[in-house]
Amino acid sequence: MSRRDSQEPMRLLTPEEQEREGKVEEMDLEQDAARADGPKDKNLDHEYSVASTVKFAWLGTYFFFSLLLTLYNKLVLGMFHFPWLLTFLHATFASLGTFAMLQMGYFKLSRLGRRENLALVAFSGLFTANIAVSNLSLAMVSVPFYQTMRMLCPIFTILIYRVWYSRSYSTMTYVSLIPLIVGAAMTTVGEMTFSDAGFLLTILGVVLAALKTVVTNRFMTGSLALPPVEFLMRMSPLAALQAFACATATGEVGGFWELVNSGELSLPPAFASLTGNGFLALLLNISSFNTNKLAGALTMTICGNLKQCLTVLLGIFLFDVVIGWLNGAGMAVTMLGAVIYSKAELDNKKKKAQETAYKPVEQNVR
Repeated sequence: MSRRDSQEPMRLLTPEEQEREGKVEEMDLEQDAARADGPKDKNLDHEYSVASTVKFAWLGTYFFFSLLLTLYNKLVLGMFHFPWLLTFLHATFASLGTFAMLQMGYFKLSRLGRRENLALVAFSGLFTANIAVSNLSLAMVSVPFYQTMRMLCPIFTILIYRVWYSRSYSTMTYVSLIPLIVGAAMTTVGEMTFSDAGFLLTILGVVLAALKTVVTNRFMTGSLALPPVEFLMRMSPLAALQAFACATATGEVGGFWELVNSGELSLPPAFASLTGNGFLALLLNISSFNTNKLAGALTMTICGNLKQCLTVLLGIFLFDVVIGWLNGAGMAVTMLGAVIYSKAELDNKKKKAQETAYKPVEQNVR
């Protein structure tokens, strides 16, 4: 201590200065704690905090509307070969339906900044790119090859979570993927033809599909935590505009009007059919976004594999589709994988609950 410091009388701090120093000290403690803990995302395992009954209820709703829309397209829209216009229709109905729900008070809008709005625009671009790549690859490969490659979506979902979020999964979860992927591939097996460019585009489409599912989940469970219906309302107008632009660029708009003018497509029945299709798509989107938030992105991609098998199974009863023994065995293997995955998820939930259970903190007595 210097002579000047020893001779300087101690000055009492004013209340304002004491409060200021207290806030600085509290901020330092919070920063030290953050550095000690490291960057963590507390909402990464959001699906394990959801009750199993709620999760299975939304999964059932998702399967119901998904299969219903598939059958509707098969029965009613067999002549409507305009994928971009159909995407535009679905996004438009999602926009109108969710906006009506907003006006009726089902949810309130969150206050978003410039960064969040730019993220939504980027996501809509990812949504459109996923559809574009899928359409392009489907024109270069056979349908069985395309469907088989899409079964790999759960693997890429896990890779994204492990690489980007350093998330780990149980051994049983990894084991369940084997029958889920192999069985679904057996169910849709057929003539495998593809070009080199088609193969690369198909793989890219699978990666984009997995990325879209993960990003969708993070928008609703991450730091932004948008409600599913609000997220759907904010994303749908952007997706509709981009889909209509793609429909115009690819000639679908002109082709649709040529079909109408030729008399092959009657407007009143077509309008009624498309309206019903758009309304079903709205219900499917709402259930899909809610299911993604509550069940998780990996479960959603696995549901995609399971849905392929259920679609074939329904085709047997409704459309007299004939399948071989390999396809039938594939459905059984896929169902077995779904049972193993469900058991693994229940075990993971119990483990997470035990890890986050309250534990008394030992007090240091001086």
